[in-house]
Amino acid sequence: MAMNPIAMMQAAGRIKIFKEQHPKALAFIKSISEGDLREGTVIEVKVTTPEGKESVSNIKLTKDDIETFNLFKNGQIGN
Repeated sequence: MAMNPIAMMQAAGRIKIFKEQHPKALAFIKSISEGDLREGTVIEVKVTTPEGKESVSNIKLTKDDIETFNLFKNGQIGN
């Protein structure tokens, strides 16, 4: 399913804002994507609300996940 052009522009704008507001997050992702992300790697995410409630989840990367990360890394998605 193709994304409509307006939605693509909105997504690009949101990604730009995220990059500006969270440069350390993107630097971290860039650093681990330069070799550490490979099939079988586990990525864990922990979310803590302002009230202190925590939620944790993880994924074990597949070959397909690596291909998707490489698209981001090479600028084919998210620019």
